[in-house]
Amino acid sequence: MLERIVYKRVFKNGGYPGLTGAFAALLLWPAAMLGQPGSVTFSTAAPSVEAYDFVEITAAIDHPDVANPFIDASLSGKFQAKDGSQSWQVDGFADSADGSAYRIRFMPARPGDYTYAITYAEGKFRRTATGEFHATDAHRRGPIAIDPKYPWHFIWSGDGEHYFFNGATAYWLVNFRDEHVIQYSVDRLHRLKVNRLRVTLAGREDITFFGEPAMVGPEWTVYTAAWPAKDAADPLHPGFDYSRFNLPYWRKFERMLKFARDRDMIISVVLDMNDSKVHPEAGSEEERRFIRYAINRFGAFSNITWDLGDDLDLYRDEKWTHETGMLIENLDPYKHLATSHPAASNDHQDRASSWFGFTSYQDWSRDQHRLMLESRKLQEKTGRIIPQTNEEYGYEDHYPRWAAPGSDSADALRRTAWEIAMAGAYQTAGETVRRGTNVGADMGGGWMNGRGDDTMTMFLGYGHMVDFFEAFEWWKTNPHDELVNNGNYCLADPGKTYAVYIPKGGRATVKLEPARYRAYWFSGATGEKIDLPDVQETPWTSPAPPDRNDWAILLTAR
Repeated sequence: MLERIVYKRVFKNGGYPGLTGAFAALLLWPAAMLGQPGSVTFSTAAPSVEAYDFVEITAAIDHPDVANPFIDASLSGKFQAKDGSQSWQVDGFADSADGSAYRIRFMPARPGDYTYAITYAEGKFRRTATGEFHATDAHRRGPIAIDPKYPWHFIWSGDGEHYFFNGATAYWLVNFRDEHVIQYSVDRLHRLKVNRLRVTLAGREDITFFGEPAMVGPEWTVYTAAWPAKDAADPLHPGFDYSRFNLPYWRKFERMLKFARDRDMIISVVLDMNDSKVHPEAGSEEERRFIRYAINRFGAFSNITWDLGDDLDLYRDEKWTHETGMLIENLDPYKHLATSHPAASNDHQDRASSWFGFTSYQDWSRDQHRLMLESRKLQEKTGRIIPQTNEEYGYEDHYPRWAAPGSDSADALRRTAWEIAMAGAYQTAGETVRRGTNVGADMGGGWMNGRGDDTMTMFLGYGHMVDFFEAFEWWKTNPHDELVNNGNYCLADPGKTYAVYIPKGGRATVKLEPARYRAYWFSGATGEKIDLPDVQETPWTSPAPPDRNDWAILLTAR
């Protein structure tokens, strides 16, 4: 405005009587030299968007005048249902290193008409734009949420369908140079019925590579650089500038999010990792700026959950965990589920806090059924029921090294996954890295980056487990091992559904409520299904399993 006023006065009076020298020159300087941009141009939201997709509005800044666009200016907005029933305060993010572009995104959760008012702020300078758009019902799935009726379990927002959480670890997925490899890896795991990936946003490794056949190279690296670095290839001393963000990396991460969203793949955004020892200072403005930027940039994606950090208890304390979890809950307009991932099982879990959406710990024992039942009891003591998950208990043909031979095989881990599921809980596992990354055949990567090939068979078996559970209303069942014998496991909605798992062979005797039940065998190893005659007697003893592998039986009342 000052620039326009100055020029108007020049044209009207033909000059500046009494103004000479440097002060007259100052009045003729462009507005950018006086601490404000030349102009701000707003794009308009698309007139129509699908519910659980997002609208994006850009503020284009002509002649930006900010020393650091990530600190010195902001874009914020208020989005509101046109009927006034609900409103959301949303913050945008800088998407240019020179301050010439800011973006703001909003994800409508329901069909209907919406209005918005967007403000660009730079010091005392303000520019505002308003508009409206319509959200349509395209039957998209929204974020996963806790089922309010059966809170040990998850549902998809939007369609309300239940979500059988079947996760995989792929920490450095985004660090492939070729994005085709990233997309291939997501697609492959999706075909294997994995519906959740743990991917780190800022974590890097400290050069040990965990003893895996993996090395950094031109095609892939563990040296994540979420911030500009003096030397990103230095694992321990990259010289990060925590006041700014490495925009090409963040854009690449969000392209991965979008690709995964189109396949109903949930991405656990792991904010950081212990292994690199390179972090913003705990509780610092640099750390909080990073968290805010992640929420502002990624929050409008429906397919994310937040993870405060991997092996979190090794570099952050419980006070930090609670305060940071509450910060995320307050900042995230959409209240995506959040968790934390400590190295110690059942410890460092903020179970009673409102921000804490589900457990996510690691325990490497091969007695997971007992562990998850104990985890449920610990949760019940808080008076707040949420889903229970162990997200790190073994990697195919690799961990734990200290365990008995074969305990890390695809077959052993598949059986372990069944133990977890039969306790009414969920799990995340990881594939082998044995084919290497930038080493040897260079066709693998497994849990380190999500890339795999046909030599990895573990998730084929997990897919059979998914098929079994998705064939009945598993979320209505609870652990009832007292209803079966011989160390077998049972999930039941008594009188309606009984799912029995026989891990070691032999017959199973089940105490049924009186009714007539359909019944069939299900092979945990192959997914084969064999019908059994209807069942009426109680207790009922099954015939012998078809072979010595693990089998399940499903009985449902007619």
